[in-house]
Amino acid sequence: MSTDSDSFRRAEHTPQLFAEVFDRHAAAVESFLRRRLGADAAEDALSETFLVAFRRRGSFDQTWDSARPWLLGIASRVAARHRATEAKHWRAVQASAAIDGDTSGGIEESTARMDAAAAIRALAPKIAARSVKERDTLFLYAWSGLTPEEISQALGVAVGTVWSRLHRIRRKLAPPGSHAGRLAWIGKEMDDGTVRARA
Repeated sequence: MSTDSDSFRRAEHTPQLFAEVFDRHAAAVESFLRRRLGADAAEDALSETFLVAFRRRGSFDQTWDSARPWLLGIASRVAARHRATEAKHWRAVQASAAIDGDTSGGIEESTARMDAAAAIRALAPKIAARSVKERDTLFLYAWSGLTPEEISQALGVAVGTVWSRLHRIRRKLAPPGSHAGRLAWIGKEMDDGTVRARA
């Protein structure tokens, strides 16, 4: 099976083969953008991300087999250009967490939804207050599951910078008295304004 690096090499001479990269990663990039910007803006941002990626395809480091970190780095920069949309989406997420009165399902499901809603109400303003660079690092780590090395590639910064940002984010966002070594407490997902606990 070919890698993204193979696709990029072939696309140098046959640009339409870049579609292979889109087919492999569009779903992951769109999911990331939906969480950042909401469903309405995600589709346009996805198109913009892949247009930028196509134009810059010659700058992809072909020593990496997967283009996912590189594409998510572009998506992060696209999302940052839509700051007003992102801020509006965060307000909607926070509001939906505050009014989520869904009582369907059993007690465990209801409790999980209430816990997730409470976490979002507490975290949303704190996350929104972080710098764009810190939010990008956090979202690539928590939502896209990138390693610090992949985040370094995605954002074009040193790995040590990524670790430093993650450490600072933990300190700023962790619940009082928490000594968690990971960002497990942020293990909640938001899709289209719906709060749900991560499985």
